[in-house]
Amino acid sequence: MLVLEGVSRRFGAKSAVEGVELSIERGSFIGVIGRSGAGKSTLLRMINRLIDPTSGRIALDDVDVSALRGKELREWRARCAMIFQQFNLVGRLDVLTNVLMGRLNKVPTHRSLMRLWSDEDIAIALTALEQFDMGSFAAQRADQLSGGQQQRVAIARALVQEPEIILADEPIASLDPRNTKLVMDSLSRINRDYGITVFCNLHSLDLARAYCGRLIGMSQGRVVFDGGPFDLTEDVARQLYGLEAGDVIDMPEEMPAAVVAAQAATPPVLAAH
Repeated sequence: MLVLEGVSRRFGAKSAVEGVELSIERGSFIGVIGRSGAGKSTLLRMINRLIDPTSGRIALDDVDVSALRGKELREWRARCAMIFQQFNLVGRLDVLTNVLMGRLNKVPTHRSLMRLWSDEDIAIALTALEQFDMGSFAAQRADQLSGGQQQRVAIARALVQEPEIILADEPIASLDPRNTKLVMDSLSRINRDYGITVFCNLHSLDLARAYCGRLIGMSQGRVVFDGGPFDLTEDVARQLYGLEAGDVIDMPEEMPAAVVAAQAATPPVLAAH
């Protein structure tokens, strides 16, 4: 279980995240929702330790993540893969090499620097690409791909790390509807088939309700909502988004069957802030 205990992050006088308390079961698909600037990205980056908490503790089972340094921290980042909005691929390198970068923690440094990948590593990378219908692009430069294709390559790179957790920070923000579905379906399949815990920052509440079994709503750095898709009512949306609520959610009359099946048992929490 991933546990956050009183996790906060300040930048000077500004509090980006304040007093977050969460317990996340393995294999969950978590949607983190809220306005821009609510603290969603900072929260994910603290879990990955790209940003250190100002106070509080992050732990996975018996590992105190917030205390890791050096090699142990690098190993944690391999166990907790990050997917970014802007893909973070090396454009001049081919797709296969970009995916193989996810294996850096599995091979000696001298081999990775010289790109002396083993047949096993190459097979793992190609298999990951095939899962996302990107195998035929293995030899193509990454900067020649569309945004949706680049994001699927980034997901394949995360998958070959063999992570326990995937943190996706607004992975569909710049994508069209077709590629949005492809990327969200890919994350859902990883969660379902491999049991990997997925945290996904999302702006669209419709997508959050359709794909996530549990939703965590943030406002001004605090968690103000914690519940399932059924619990995300129009009133909750208005509290999270104010006048923007109508732009991010279109409440359907009935929940899709897939969402019903994924509905988390955790009761909702809604707090004033």
